[in-house]
Amino acid sequence: MSATNNEKQNKILPRHRLILLASAGILGATILFAGSGGYAPITVPPSVSSARAADATVTNPASFADLVTKVKPAVISVRVKIDETAKMSDMNQDDEESTPLTPDSPMQKFFQQFGQNLPNGMQRHQMITGVGSGFFISADGYAVTNNHVVDSAKSVQVTTDDGTIYTAKVIGTDPKSDIALIKVDGKSDFPYVKFADQAPRVGDWVVAVGNPFGLGGTVTAGIVSANGRNIGAGAYDDYIQIDAPINKGNSGGPAFDVNGNVIGVNTAIYSPSGGSVGIGFDIPAKTARMVVAQLKDKGYVTRGWLGVQIQPVTAGIADSLGMKKAEGALVDEPQADSPAAKAGLKSGDVITAINGTTVKDARELARTIGMMPPNTSVKLDVLRNGGITSLTVALGQMPNQKEASAQSENQTPTSGTPYLGLQLAPANEVAGSGGQGVVVTGIDPNGPAAEQGIQAGNVILDVGGNAVASPGDVRKALINAKDQGKHAVLMRLKAGEATKFVAVAIGQKAAG
Repeated sequence: MSATNNEKQNKILPRHRLILLASAGILGATILFAGSGGYAPITVPPSVSSARAADATVTNPASFADLVTKVKPAVISVRVKIDETAKMSDMNQDDEESTPLTPDSPMQKFFQQFGQNLPNGMQRHQMITGVGSGFFISADGYAVTNNHVVDSAKSVQVTTDDGTIYTAKVIGTDPKSDIALIKVDGKSDFPYVKFADQAPRVGDWVVAVGNPFGLGGTVTAGIVSANGRNIGAGAYDDYIQIDAPINKGNSGGPAFDVNGNVIGVNTAIYSPSGGSVGIGFDIPAKTARMVVAQLKDKGYVTRGWLGVQIQPVTAGIADSLGMKKAEGALVDEPQADSPAAKAGLKSGDVITAINGTTVKDARELARTIGMMPPNTSVKLDVLRNGGITSLTVALGQMPNQKEASAQSENQTPTSGTPYLGLQLAPANEVAGSGGQGVVVTGIDPNGPAAEQGIQAGNVILDVGGNAVASPGDVRKALINAKDQGKHAVLMRLKAGEATKFVAVAIGQKAAG
């Protein structure tokens, strides 16, 4: 994208909100590398407590130069060409004629909210150029970047540290984790890096080497600020937060520990203005390794599937069930013929542990099950009628989870009932919901709506520009959108006192 458009984009970003570095190639990725080499002692000043003074000498990297010299050759710049209007046209056009987005239209406001300032009058098939980052994971040219960097790319080029430009092909993508695997052919001696075997600790050093704003070869350092962050990006949120400065163009690169191992892949930042404020988010190495292995093997990702509608355990629910803590995932309804139903899970059960590990909440349940391959046998501890029951479940394969590879990304979805993964009730029947719209009473953590951060308790006010007052209104709006050939529907939601627009992909309800 041109510098002018980038400047415009930076000006429109709302203050104090999360900005996901997603889509259109203008949003980036980072490569994080942590220091090595010599360590110099630091003397703790007299002002510290006596407990801390007992350990008065700690180590701190004298320089990151040796580590950067070692890993920087594995870092690549990723440049793509994207037919952005063709991609957007699936959401807002019904025919072959291009209809410009008006400045005050809901769809234009939606894309502005997420950092996409589409010029008024942009036409179908207009090409733009975007940049990101990536890193080689094998000597024969396999490299990792973000899905949003190469999503819908017509061509992909990578530039190595020595300035050599190569053409790359997309092996496979996984939108749910925002991981993509690309391949450069023609050489078998590319420098590469490996994923870490252990998760980082809060306070560990990281160093970022990437392609911010297309500059290339930029190094920044920081520490791990937090683990297990939920940023509302989808059902599998489990991000590492770092404070090493990363910006647009950094997306897709690795985060390294002090031993030169990849602890994560940068994918998002929190920013008041579009620039770094020291709050970045990485996909953990454990997740990236699992996704990359499947993409390399078959070009798409399959995930374990339990087949239940679940909702959070609130303090009120916990109290009513005699639970000491508001933990676990409340089963709203097992889907017919699903692994959960076959194993005997019932509506009203609370899943409290998986294979002996406590389930903190509904989102953690979705993440844990989604990280397991289909056909895995798992033991669930379930609170039922005041007692704990253990059930063994053979996980199925999550329906409609075969993500399109580069060769099949233009295939038309199979027909079926439009599906968002929501349970709904009229707002006038739910106390405290305001009386207007339709309340989300339950949500499939693996459904399209959950991927956009929709939660139980949200109120749907409009679907496709039409006010809704019942679940039937929502269903009718989805069917109309699907009949018009649209693959997503724009919804206006109320969460607390705030309202926002969310574009949700129209999924297909799985048979059985």
